[in-house]
Amino acid sequence: MAHTPVAERRPQLVQAAIKLMAREGISAGSTRAVAAELGVAQATVHYTFGTKQELYRAVLEELTRSQVAQVEQVVPAELGFEETLGTWIDVLWQSVRAQRDRYLLLTELTAFALRDPYLHEATIEHTRNVTAIVTRLVGEAASGSGLEPAVEPEVVARFFLAGFDGLILYYLTEGEDEPANLQLSHLRAATIALATGRLSATS
Repeated sequence: MAHTPVAERRPQLVQAAIKLMAREGISAGSTRAVAAELGVAQATVHYTFGTKQELYRAVLEELTRSQVAQVEQVVPAELGFEETLGTWIDVLWQSVRAQRDRYLLLTELTAFALRDPYLHEATIEHTRNVTAIVTRLVGEAASGSGLEPAVEPEVVARFFLAGFDGLILYYLTEGEDEPANLQLSHLRAATIALATGRLSATS
């Protein structure tokens, strides 16, 4: 059998780990189980990542990359500020509903990583990356529509993400669309109000 380079095997193992743990939970993500999911020897996982901790970090980074990519792809053309923000908030929520298991895994990994100094660094990077992307999107939406935001775009981004993360946890717990959709509409309105000055922010 031909040897598969590490550069090629690594993303395969990451995707196998995501598929396995999204289906069965983080506790199921042993190196043996991940290897079996892809159909390779357990030694291949250790050779590629060294430790399970490094594998978990790679999974967290890939989930982050995927989430950021989804947000970046939502760039409505020729819409006003409120319509633009509303559109990408709705699309991002659709991704949560369509990929519930992946967001559950991201939530599990984040909680797990908070007690691990090595993995904690990855969660910090995840938060910073997502915040930076949303900050840029808010700034671009304001600039494109000629709006001068009432507060800094980063303030709007952090406000939205804090509420959105809470809404995700609520949805993962309750699993009901209608209450979550109602709360999303409130969050959307509050985020737009903060950015446009209809909702004051405290420093």
